[in-house]
Amino acid sequence: MGDPSVYRPATGTIPVEPGVYKFRDASGRVIYVGKAKSLRQRLNSYFADIAALHPRTRQMVTTASSVEWTVVTTEVEALQLEYTWIKEFDPRFNVRYRDDKSYPSLAVTLNEEYPRLQVMRGPKRKGVRYFGPYSHAWAIRETLDLLLRVFPARTCSGGVFKRAQQSGRPCLLGYIDKCSAPCVGRVDAQQHREIVEDFCEFMAGRTDAMMRRVEREMNAASRDLDFERAARLRDDLTALSRALEKQAVVLGDGTDADVVAFAQDDLEAAVQVFHVRGGRIRGQRGWVIDKVSITDEEVTTADLVEQFIEQFYGDDLDAASVPREVLVPEVPANIDALNTWLSDRRGTKVAIKVPQRGDKRSLMHTVELNAGQALTQHKLRRSTDLSARSRALSELEDALGLPQAPLRIECFDISHVQGSDVVASMIVFEDGLPRKSEYRRFIMREGTGDTDWIAEVVRRRFYRYLNETKEQEISGDSSAPSAELTEYEAQLADAAIGRPAKFAYPPNLLVVDGGAPQVAAAQDVLTRLGITDIALIGLAKRLEEVWLPDDPNPTILPRTSEGLYLLQRVRDEAHRFAITFHRQKRSKSMTLSELDGIAGLGEVRRKALLKHFGSLRNLRAADANDIAQVSGIGSSTAEAIVAALTAKRLERTPAVNVTTGEVLDSE
Repeated sequence: MGDPSVYRPATGTIPVEPGVYKFRDASGRVIYVGKAKSLRQRLNSYFADIAALHPRTRQMVTTASSVEWTVVTTEVEALQLEYTWIKEFDPRFNVRYRDDKSYPSLAVTLNEEYPRLQVMRGPKRKGVRYFGPYSHAWAIRETLDLLLRVFPARTCSGGVFKRAQQSGRPCLLGYIDKCSAPCVGRVDAQQHREIVEDFCEFMAGRTDAMMRRVEREMNAASRDLDFERAARLRDDLTALSRALEKQAVVLGDGTDADVVAFAQDDLEAAVQVFHVRGGRIRGQRGWVIDKVSITDEEVTTADLVEQFIEQFYGDDLDAASVPREVLVPEVPANIDALNTWLSDRRGTKVAIKVPQRGDKRSLMHTVELNAGQALTQHKLRRSTDLSARSRALSELEDALGLPQAPLRIECFDISHVQGSDVVASMIVFEDGLPRKSEYRRFIMREGTGDTDWIAEVVRRRFYRYLNETKEQEISGDSSAPSAELTEYEAQLADAAIGRPAKFAYPPNLLVVDGGAPQVAAAQDVLTRLGITDIALIGLAKRLEEVWLPDDPNPTILPRTSEGLYLLQRVRDEAHRFAITFHRQKRSKSMTLSELDGIAGLGEVRRKALLKHFGSLRNLRAADANDIAQVSGIGSSTAEAIVAALTAKRLERTPAVNVTTGEVLDSE
C-alpha cells in the first residue's frame, strides 16, 4: 500500500480555479480523472486521514504515485476536458457505462458516393447517419423490408456492388424493384442520393409530409388513368403506414428527447434510455453499472445522471444524435454547464429537464419500470446461477477464514421509529438461496438502542437453539444457560417446551446488520451462552464493510465479489422482512389507539372488535346493537364505544356556517 503523503502537493501550490486533475500510478498510467470547481478544495480532500476515506478512494490514492492538474476558465471547459481525458486514458477508477448487450442501429453511409442502408453496431463513425438504436437487428431488417419498396436505396456491400458494376447485372433486389440499382446505371448518383435523403427524412420523423406527397401522387396518377403507377403508389402508402404502426406516437407534440431513468441499490444501478424522435420511440438502450464514488459522499441519482450524460453523449460523434431535450429523474448540480456543453455539441439549444406531469411524466414512469425490471433480471441471473452461488460461498469461506463454506446463513435486523414498536427479523439462506419457511419475527421487550436489541434477539434465538437441541429444562443449575437469561426469556422458553423444534439448526455464519458495536453485542451473548462454533460478522450498510469480532479494522471485500453480493442480498432481505413486520405492527397500534380511554375496553376486547368488523371503518359504521354482538362486549360498553367514536369523528370535522359555507374557528 502506497503512502499518499509522499506525493501530496503543497496546499499553496494548488490553484483555486476550476480545472481537471489526473492521478497516475507508479508506471505513469492514468488511473483516475476528475474535475472540480476549485482544484485546491477537491484535491485536499483526497489527502485527509486515510482511515476516514471511502474504501474506493483509499484504494485509489494508495495506488497512485503522483497527481497533476490543468486549470481552465469555466466549468464547461472542465467538463469537455474531463470527457476527453477519460476517453483517451480509460482510467480504471472512473465509472464506466457498459451495455448490457450490443444494440444495433440503422446506419446510412452518407460519406459514400452511393450511400448504403445497413445494420451497424459498435462505435459511431463520422459521415454516417444513425437511426436507433433498436433492441433487435431483425427489427431493423423488418422495417427496411417495408420501406425499400418506397425508398429503393442500396443495401448491398461494397464487394457485391463492384461485381454488379463489372457484370452489368443487378442483384435480386434490383430485379424485384427493392433497389434502384445504381450499380448498373438505372439511376445516377444524384438521383440515388435524393432517394436516400427522402428515406432519412421519413426516419427522422417528418412522416406526415411524406405520406401526403405519396397520396397526392397516387391521386394524380389515378386521374391520368395511369392505374399501374397508382396501384404501386397505393402499395407504397400501405407500406409506409405499416412502418409507422411499428413506431407508435408517445409524445404528440413531435418532441425529440431522450428519456433516462434509473433503478438502484447500494452497489449497482440499472439505466434505461428511450430515444424519442418526432414523438415516436425509435430505440431503447440499457446498462447495469457498479455504483462507485471516488469522493467520500454517497452516489446519488443526480450523480448518476451527471455521469451518464458526460459519457453517453460524449460517445455520439454525430450532432444529430443529441436530442433537444434530455428528460431525467433528477437534475445534477452542474446543470447549466451540462446544458451548455450539450448545446455546443448539437449546435442548437439543448435542455435537461425533470418531467412533472402529462405525457412526458407518463413516459418517464414507463422507463422507470423498465429500469426496475432490468435490475431485477440482472440480480436474478446472479442469484439463480449455481456456479455464482458456489463461488460466493467459497469466497466467504476464504475471506472470513471459515472452517467450511457457510451453507446456512442467518441474518438479524432491527426496525423501529425513534425507539417505538421495535421489532427484529431473522432470515435464513441455505446454499445461497432464501429459505422463507425458516424466517422468524421478534417483538423487542428490552433495551434502548440497536446494540441492546441485537443482543436480545440473538440471546432469544440461541437460547431456543440450546433448549431444543439439548432438551433441557430451565432450572437453577449454574451450568444451564438460563443463568444468563431474563425473566421474560425464561418464560418464553418454558412455553416452548414440548413444541416442534424451530430453532434446532445452527447457522454456519451469523450476520448482524451493523458495525463493530453490534458485532460486539452479539459476540458477548454467544460467549455467555457457551457457543463457540458459530462464525459471526457484521455488515455495515453504507460502506459495505465486514466486521469480525475483536478486529479493530473491517474486512473489505471487492465490489465485484460474489461473496459481497450474497451478503448484501442476505442483509437486504432481513431489512425487508423486519420493516414489513414493523409497518404491520405500527399500523395495528395506530388503529387500536382510537379505542384508547374507553371504560371496560382492554387490549383483548379491542382486538376482538377489529377481528369481528375487519377494520376501524366498519366499526365506526356499526351501531350499539351490532357491537354488542361481539363476544365479551356488553350493551353499556357498546354504547360507550359508539359515543367515543362519534366524538372523535366530530373532533376531526370542522364546523361550517350553513349559510355562508365558511369554516368556523374551532376555538
